[in-house]
Amino acid sequence: MQKRLTEIKWGLIFVIMMLLWMYFEKAMGWHDENIADHATYTNLVAIPSILIYVFALLEKRKKHYKNVMSWKQGFISGLIITVVVVLLTPFSQMVIHDLISPEYFENVSAYAVKQGLSTQAEADDNFNLKTYIWQSAVFALIMGVITSAVVALFVRRKGN
Repeated sequence: MQKRLTEIKWGLIFVIMMLLWMYFEKAMGWHDENIADHATYTNLVAIPSILIYVFALLEKRKKHYKNVMSWKQGFISGLIITVVVVLLTPFSQMVIHDLISPEYFENVSAYAVKQGLSTQAEADDNFNLKTYIWQSAVFALIMGVITSAVVALFVRRKGN
């Protein structure tokens, strides 16, 4: 456990960043009056997300591997960060939808129906806390594995 504190720390930092990002989205109006922009601009969260993995693996390489780290070591560290994020997904989704943006589901459902993207029943099935917890956990797992693999490729370093 002690040797994985770096990954746990960065997993927590990732979750905090996501909560701050959701607050930013809400402040930008992407959860209400500018909801039409949400699908496009929410993708910008990829930038800080990737940077967190980069900083985490660089710290791991420096502090735990004496500045020498294989791709496998970096990938495993990234996977552990991903597990922390996935495990905290239900908590973070509840904070987002209960405290930061409680009207989001109502707004996105109304928007989807108004735009003809779904019926009210489909919108109700798609835009709710249970569905978002599930989707967010699966997305965090998939993107965490991919990000871990790619970042580990760039931060690996062979010894002399």
